[in-house]
Amino acid sequence: MNAQVKSREAEWNLDAPRATPKVYSAIAKVMGEIGKAGIGKTRKNTQQGYNFRGIDDVYNALSGFLSAAGLCILPRVLHREVTERTTQKGGVLFYVVLDVEFDLICAEDGSKHTVRVVGEAMDSADKATNKAMSAAYKYACMEVFCIPTEGDNDADATTHEIAPQPVSEDVWIVLTDAASEGEQALRAAWKGISAETRNTITTAHSGRWETIKASARKDAACNTQSLTTRKGPPSGSRPAADV
Repeated sequence: MNAQVKSREAEWNLDAPRATPKVYSAIAKVMGEIGKAGIGKTRKNTQQGYNFRGIDDVYNALSGFLSAAGLCILPRVLHREVTERTTQKGGVLFYVVLDVEFDLICAEDGSKHTVRVVGEAMDSADKATNKAMSAAYKYACMEVFCIPTEGDNDADATTHEIAPQPVSEDVWIVLTDAASEGEQALRAAWKGISAETRNTITTAHSGRWETIKASARKDAACNTQSLTTRKGPPSGSRPAADV
């Protein structure tokens, strides 16, 4: 029976068992080896005082096992988002978020499995994207190969302190003007701004916000007293006689 006839028969033999893609055997092999060796927490975040596994630790621990299993890991960045932030000392930080896919490919039969992760990092210069890629790779490997982990691992050995997000002065003007008309007007103005801005005001600018609310209560009390004065004495009462 020639190869062409065999190929036609295979097309119709739907009940024949299908071979399992060898990529999963390769993943299991790496998983077994890294489970024996482990990756120790040899690095320390000096600002928050916890130990963590760095990206170099992951590379060094996995490279030999990946090669022996014939498993390749190839990255693909799907989306990149950059936000500029300010430190408490007034410096600039670049905050990068990457949406990354990693193809785990078996060199023996070309089968592959794709995993998708998010990598985040901050840096004051041009390393934020590099750090985010490292974070994505490290945590993808930890999940795929079940590398034991505990505590809070970080992609970077430093912790950045972020200054509160500023609130537009136009928003403060709207709230202040509304407060001068009383609490009801202030409530209406408060509902008119976004939930994100309200959260920023209450968490990062609570002192100024409390001052505005106190002003609204004070103005409401003054308006009530002024209205009572304008109404004059109760209906039917007689003016006091001249002495």
